Amino acid sequence: MTRRFSWDGVDDPPAGSLHGVRVLDFSRILAGPYLTMLYGDLGAKVIKVERAEGDDTRRWGPPFAQGEATYFWGSNRNKHSIVLDLKNHDDRALALELAETADVVVENFRPGVMDRLGLGYEDILKTNPGVVFCSISAFGDSPAAADLAGYDLLVQAVGGLMSITGTDESGPIKVGVALVDVLASLHAAVGVLAALRHRDATGEGQRVEVTLLQALLASLTNQATAYLGTGESPARIGNQHPSIAPYQTIRAADGEVALACGNDRQFQNLCRVLGLEGVGTSEEFGTNSARVVNRAALIEHIEEVTAELTASEVIDRLTGAGVPVGPVNDIAEAFATAAIYGLEPRIDITAGDRTVPQVTSPMRLSRTPVRYYLPPPRLPAAHGEEGPNA
Repeated sequence: MTRRFSWDGVDDPPAGSLHGVRVLDFSRILAGPYLTMLYGDLGAKVIKVERAEGDDTRRWGPPFAQGEATYFWGSNRNKHSIVLDLKNHDDRALALELAETADVVVENFRPGVMDRLGLGYEDILKTNPGVVFCSISAFGDSPAAADLAGYDLLVQAVGGLMSITGTDESGPIKVGVALVDVLASLHAAVGVLAALRHRDATGEGQRVEVTLLQALLASLTNQATAYLGTGESPARIGNQHPSIAPYQTIRAADGEVALACGNDRQFQNLCRVLGLEGVGTSEEFGTNSARVVNRAALIEHIEEVTAELTASEVIDRLTGAGVPVGPVNDIAEAFATAAIYGLEPRIDITAGDRTVPQVTSPMRLSRTPVRYYLPPPRLPAAHGEEGPNA
């Protein structure tokens, strides 16, 4: 079958910071697709290559909306989709042809898969020396790690995140979203932009590699350096902070509020408005280090007062005194709060007969703002000649 599809067959997105950049996206699930969605938001032309069954997340539900998995919606806007069977000679040739003029190629197959398909970095480099080739894997390509599956839950467990999340009573708990995928995506996005900067200056492309495990370890920040500095692994302490107090959720009469005293001045203000002046001036709680050591007794003093107040009353009193405090919202309440603050957290993208709600990008650029022009694409027919599906 003669294939007519090319980059020129894809409409240019609205002008943005990455206008003119072509991104060929072989990735699936979350880490790679989230990265390429960010680039689409910034004006890059993104073609998502899918197998006939589509990205796995097209079937990850419930929940479904409009007959589609909302999971897929979360990381695939501002892209065109094309179905290719990368084990088929003709389809693989088309993929290689697209890669020859791509600025960025993104993949998150297991290490070695793209090489075996003839679509690896060295294969594309032969005809596209300026390509920035980004590979995201779970644990890298060493013999000990190459065959390990890269699901976020496994990396949260293997990478230590679950060991510091939860309480002694709950046991290890995963974060309620695939956070490691997102962290890896953001690190990869920075790496690719750095490589593009180098390419623009020298004409030389390069390979960018990020592993989920390394992204998680780097993102453990203070908890990771606590281990490196002391040789002791941090323990689970629930909503408490290992190095600051009071910095946790506290009890109110009708629920809990989040309290974040980051310095002594804020703590003194808290004690003043709650009638705990004696606590604030005592040697037992006068410094942050002392408060961390005596955390349990400190929280008892605070909750003796707050447990008699509603959450709204606690928040009003403490906010008025300049003490950082807030409600423990569910996601609907979080969106409502963002809207109150004027952050416009939702946008509806319409194309043809579809309107798909999306979370707005957190990036605010004064000259080249983020654009929302394509909803997540429907899956096109396999082996079609009509081009991509937007």
